[in-house]
Amino acid sequence: MKTIYRWAFLLLFITGFSLQAQKIKIPKSYSNIKYKDGVLGVVNKKEFYPEEIPNPVYTYSKIAEPKITSTDDGIQLNFNDERINGKVSYGLIKVDNVKYPGPVFFKKTAKVKNGKVVIPFKRLKGKYDFINWEQTGKARIGYRFIDDKGQTIYDGRLNLKKDNNGLFQEDIYLIEGPYINQVKAESLIISFKTNKNVLAQIRIGDQVYSDVVPTRQHEISITGLKPQTSYNYAVLYDDWKEYYQFTTAPKKGCRGKFTFAYASDSRAGQGGGERDLYGVNAYVLKKMMMFAGYKNAAFFQFTGDLMTGYNGSNDKQNLQLLNWKHAAGNYWHYHPVYVAMGNHESVERIFKRTGYKGHSYYLGHLFVDKFPFKKYSAEATFADNFTMPVSDLKSEDGSAFDPSRKTEDFPSYKENVYDYTYGNVAMIVMNSNYWYASSTADIPLTSGNVHGYIMDNQLQWLKKTMAKYEADKDIDHIFVTFHTPAFPNAGHMGDDMWYNGNNQIRPYVAGKPVDKGIIERRDEILDILVNQSDKFVALLCGDEHNYSRIEVNNNTPIYPDNWTGKKIKFKRPFVQITNGSAGAPYYSLEQTPWRKFVKNFSTLHALMLFNVDGQHIDMEVINPDTFEVIEKVRLR
Repeated sequence: MKTIYRWAFLLLFITGFSLQAQKIKIPKSYSNIKYKDGVLGVVNKKEFYPEEIPNPVYTYSKIAEPKITSTDDGIQLNFNDERINGKVSYGLIKVDNVKYPGPVFFKKTAKVKNGKVVIPFKRLKGKYDFINWEQTGKARIGYRFIDDKGQTIYDGRLNLKKDNNGLFQEDIYLIEGPYINQVKAESLIISFKTNKNVLAQIRIGDQVYSDVVPTRQHEISITGLKPQTSYNYAVLYDDWKEYYQFTTAPKKGCRGKFTFAYASDSRAGQGGGERDLYGVNAYVLKKMMMFAGYKNAAFFQFTGDLMTGYNGSNDKQNLQLLNWKHAAGNYWHYHPVYVAMGNHESVERIFKRTGYKGHSYYLGHLFVDKFPFKKYSAEATFADNFTMPVSDLKSEDGSAFDPSRKTEDFPSYKENVYDYTYGNVAMIVMNSNYWYASSTADIPLTSGNVHGYIMDNQLQWLKKTMAKYEADKDIDHIFVTFHTPAFPNAGHMGDDMWYNGNNQIRPYVAGKPVDKGIIERRDEILDILVNQSDKFVALLCGDEHNYSRIEVNNNTPIYPDNWTGKKIKFKRPFVQITNGSAGAPYYSLEQTPWRKFVKNFSTLHALMLFNVDGQHIDMEVINPDTFEVIEKVRLR
């Protein structure tokens, strides 16, 4: 027995030495984050706050990619975690001549116990076999996992094929997609993900576009298309096929009619069922996407707080983002969706505050954007999940407050700050939650960025991009979108770009505050949008869970009473539109300095539709759940 203990001790010693030898490099942009006895933590005077390692029950790798084995009665799904219990609804999916294929659930469910469930697939025969699997030996099924507390966790689908023994085996299937991305007049990208490596193809008429090598993550560029033309396309993987359609964009500068949609904040709401599909209000999001499709919206801009987020686990974050993508899928198979980051897209390293006696998890911990940034940050996780345009903006490295020109100390802006055009409209997408540390009060200790602050390099990119479109004769209208309102109205008076008028709020880099406070930086942004552009139409925001439209001019009180700094003068009035009503819990209108300038406010779910017709833009705002018109207004 002593020999066993000696070997166990030696193993622990070697493991501990190995962990210390493989310490994660701490970015120089942070402060007071150090190792103590091989443990990563935050040093606060004589106290040490160790990192808390997350161990979530539900993650992408467990739930979206279960181990699948055949049984005499069907198939077994193994979620690889004995903490997982509940039930699975299951049913066949018909794809032929169906525009929006989905499962028709069988009348019975299967029990999940200790992470495993047997789906008795062979029950779905005879009068229940409407896809003819008994003859073909192939079947596509959908399954919905509901845990033992009654929460819906995941909607998935599988492709199955009979082997020589008549048993069903896992075959190649789509975990997500296909999604239409980055639509231009003559090209676009179709993305999807399979459970195994495969050489997939997209077929359009006689033209075939293919992966270069077998892969699971497919991003296939489609080129040589005609402007403003509808195409049928087939997704081919192994011997499976799926059929959809897309329409290319008009030529840049075309001044014909089109509609686009806007919303944000679809994180989980109250009411049960699909209103909380493990982090996503799938009920409202599906309604919005399908109504946008019904209105033939050419694209959908969705700016932040897609899901509940604030995760320490990238694997958990990926599952919640996958649920969002599935809920948006029926629109996204046919039209492009452009997404931006909000505060709930955060992925963070979490440090436990020793000595805290309260019951608040948030107050008992400190949070910073997860590093190494290239692999674990919120920005990297976001880019891994989407196929957004890539701008020439790299990161905040090289800015005036960069602590080291030799190392990379900030996350990437890749696919979370970008711009695109459609016809005569340009959309500039920004990230007002970059390098975000959600424990605002502790930022002077750890360093990090605050909610709503646009940092220097991104500000300069905005200025350059606005000037580019201002000089472009093919562009008549410029929209700018970021998650946090410049002028909050309901629920976020204590942050966004206001913080109750406290201009001392600002990022800290390597333990030092940056020069400009939140209100000063807000004014610099507004100066670029309003005073340096004649084409700027509106600022599109989210974060507040309602719909509001505010018209701002030089008579609008936008400073605290004790303000002694410089005040901006606008050369013309402008509009901020906030629409965070895609399903997150609502906020009611608060008393603000600018309240009488709020022209419309609603707590109803609201889908914004912008109808562009040459030099004119009309906006209609509709509740997609009831089709009630909230307002119609001409913006130009």
